[in-house]
Amino acid sequence: MPSVRLVHRSASSDGDTPSTLLASDVDVARSTLEQGRGLMFRRSIPDDYALVFPFDGPDTQWLHMLFVPFAIDALWLVDGEVRKAERLAPFVGLGRGRADTVVELPAGAADEVAVGDEVRLVE
Repeated sequence: MPSVRLVHRSASSDGDTPSTLLASDVDVARSTLEQGRGLMFRRSIPDDYALVFPFDGPDTQWLHMLFVPFAIDALWLVDGEVRKAERLAPFVGLGRGRADTVVELPAGAADEVAVGDEVRLVE
């Protein structure tokens, strides 16, 4: 099975600028159970990790940090374009945004990602 990576391309870069790697260890939460559990009950995640939540279409998507003991960076995407980026605090963080895909990364991993940038899964 091919590995999936998460890559980032800045909206301000020219077409020749290569994508940068955000995560090489990527899980995709496809089922309702996987999406509901998210990162709950994990003690930590690796620096090169991402959890991706694909949805059927753009809609308001909520994230909570209940039972997540570490901060994360969250990205809300529509058609691969970052619509919102936010750092969520451990245990009490709460975020929402319109998205067809939500990405959770270790805190700091999305420091260079801005609204309007492109973030995509690639094999």
